[in-house]
Amino acid sequence: MNADATVTSRVILLGTAGGPTPKPNRAAPSQVVTVNGASYVVDCGNGVARQLVMAKVGLASIRGVFLTHHHSDHNADIGNLVLLTWSADIAERVDLFGPPPLAEMMRLFLLMNDYDIRTRIADEGRPDLRRIVHTREITETGFVHADDNVRVTAAVVEHPPVEPAFAYRFDCPDRSIVFSGDTRPCDALIRLAEGADVLVHEVMHLPSLDPLIASEPNARTLREHLLASHTTTEQVGDIATRAGVKKLVLSHLVPGGFPADEVWYDAVRPHFSGELVVGRDLMEI
Repeated sequence: MNADATVTSRVILLGTAGGPTPKPNRAAPSQVVTVNGASYVVDCGNGVARQLVMAKVGLASIRGVFLTHHHSDHNADIGNLVLLTWSADIAERVDLFGPPPLAEMMRLFLLMNDYDIRTRIADEGRPDLRRIVHTREITETGFVHADDNVRVTAAVVEHPPVEPAFAYRFDCPDRSIVFSGDTRPCDALIRLAEGADVLVHEVMHLPSLDPLIASEPNARTLREHLLASHTTTEQVGDIATRAGVKKLVLSHLVPGGFPADEVWYDAVRPHFSGELVVGRDLMEI
């Protein structure tokens, strides 16, 4: 990786809602890191390609895509992103990283779209998409990827019952950025985020969530699941404090439709004294 600290990285929150159901005011979970004109996408919720266009990030600039885990709010558009990026005239290699069965998922996606791919190769003179996309499955904590712009490290986090689930740390020439993915509080994430400049972390506001799920027939089971696999506002502040991060960015907000930003901020502030940001779609960090 280029060690020139004068290079400036950009981090854009493409979608900040948690959960697979589409929300009217927040897009599905995704982020992008850009360095030296190259882009690296973390998670691919529904509509990620359009969010990249809205953020004025060229689809042809994508060099890597990193999935944290296989829940549909995080992987629904992994195949579509690749296909639509190809239609934006990308001809360079794109690497996909994530837990199994990522390779099989992409094989089936490309098979499903074989007619379109073959047609565009013959009719529009495009390169073969199947030779551009390269998939690498990861199964454990450790080094994932490095190039002239970034060094990426993963940590296995706890998001039962999904295994494995990952958080990613991007060490760029100018700063370090950690994305929690979906997780309950765990020491592995704290170690990964230690001393990071930015931690983008999922968060759940229980006082707002409880009224929403109270009418569900499985309310008690659903609440138990959420508590067992996600992070509350109190917990996320404690995690950021223990890791010693400089800036904490709240994203993957559950519930995603509300409450207001100040409610999220006030719930976390007592537990973290550093810079605190409530994420919004298309916000640049």
